[in-house]
Amino acid sequence: MALRSADEYRAALKDGRSLYYRGRSIPDICAEPDLRVAVDHAAIDYELAHDPAHRELTVDIDEQTGEEYSSYYRLPRNGDDLLHRSKLIETVTAAGGTMVTLIKEIGSDGLFSILRLLEGDKLERAEAFYRHCRNGDLAVAVAQTDVKGDRSLPPHAQPDPDMYVHVVDESSDGIVVRGAKCHTSIGANADEIIVFPTRAMGADDIDYSLAFAVPANAPGVNMYISGYSAGEHDEFEFPLSSRHKMLETLTVFDDVFVPWDRVFVYKEPELAGRLALTFVEYHRFTAVSYKLPLVDLLVGASALIADLNGVGKAKHIREKLTQLVIFAEKVRALTHMAAIRARVGGYGLAYPDPLTTNLAKYTFATGYHEMLELVQDCAGGLLVTGPGGPDWHNPEIRTVLEKYYRAAGTGEERLRVMNLIADLTVRDFGGYHAVLAVHAEGSIEAEKMQILRSYDARGPLAYARHLAGLET
Repeated sequence: MALRSADEYRAALKDGRSLYYRGRSIPDICAEPDLRVAVDHAAIDYELAHDPAHRELTVDIDEQTGEEYSSYYRLPRNGDDLLHRSKLIETVTAAGGTMVTLIKEIGSDGLFSILRLLEGDKLERAEAFYRHCRNGDLAVAVAQTDVKGDRSLPPHAQPDPDMYVHVVDESSDGIVVRGAKCHTSIGANADEIIVFPTRAMGADDIDYSLAFAVPANAPGVNMYISGYSAGEHDEFEFPLSSRHKMLETLTVFDDVFVPWDRVFVYKEPELAGRLALTFVEYHRFTAVSYKLPLVDLLVGASALIADLNGVGKAKHIREKLTQLVIFAEKVRALTHMAAIRARVGGYGLAYPDPLTTNLAKYTFATGYHEMLELVQDCAGGLLVTGPGGPDWHNPEIRTVLEKYYRAAGTGEERLRVMNLIADLTVRDFGGYHAVLAVHAEGSIEAEKMQILRSYDARGPLAYARHLAGLET
């Protein structure tokens, strides 16, 4: 099958999937204005694949069949493949106004994970599903985070067993699952949903030790879309969020049937934690790759507004810009180094160095909010006191705004850049980015744990013993 067009992607979403948004059932995601923004944002992935200027980056060719497929589905065999993947994610996210599209990034992360980890007939199922997604040019979500209930209790000890997705029946044809996953990014506008364990499982959690895939319109799959950042956004006042949005859902599995050929892990507690960790090794690399346009924009927007304000050469502004550059380049350097230090695991798949990947993610997550303070300091109070879109669109009021908001740049230049920074740092879009920095793709504590777990201390310990005269 050839690469899909953006319109073919949109048309495939009209498949009877069960969606709820702001208290209403949504029969057509593309007909709901709020949700259509997210669909059109995701369609950037398909648009760039057909853009001659980006095809070398976005499209691969199967050497055996000669058919084209999305480069997101390129199986990484070495560090160069991972660097290509990082550049692909960075480029598409930049086209998305710093908001990752994620419709192929996270799904291919999941596919690489099961290909790397599984064996035997489970690997054959994973291979078949990989070909289905790649050859169909599909958008694929991953539902991993269970709602968890009382977090002091393991899955099997929850008063309500549905706090973690679990099996409730099986037959010769497949299994039936029940439960819910939260924070499911792009599930509402994906073609397929891969379901992974959220944590390591004990022997008593056998019914919760599952990994499988279902179509987004599978009977019993009900998605409740977050209303965050709802409502119409004027283009002048909200230059980013008026055009770019990602949907998050509570994904409920209400006795969903899954045929065996789509079941990858079944009642295997020993695989649950390994699969969760293997997925994270890819997905945190995706995370830091899609942060690169964001850190670049923090630098560029700060320098631009400082010049328009007439303070670009002030010593304290130059100091702030220096700190922003240091932050941006540390994240970029660590991201690239994670690919350069790539390792090769099962199925001959390369994966980013876990230590360096988590260092990159930790550096971004722990420094992001401090960087926002620097950006806002460069900009000034107009971020929250400036005029809105309706004011700007009124010719009579606009004349006043042009006169009194002029500085080293015109009133329009200054207000447009202020609104860009406000959208990025203080409004709904900025709040979404700020929470993602801390919690998406794993918490700061999870990153710290993985940094210590991944660090090879044998060399430093041996060196210390040598200098202390403790050699035997």
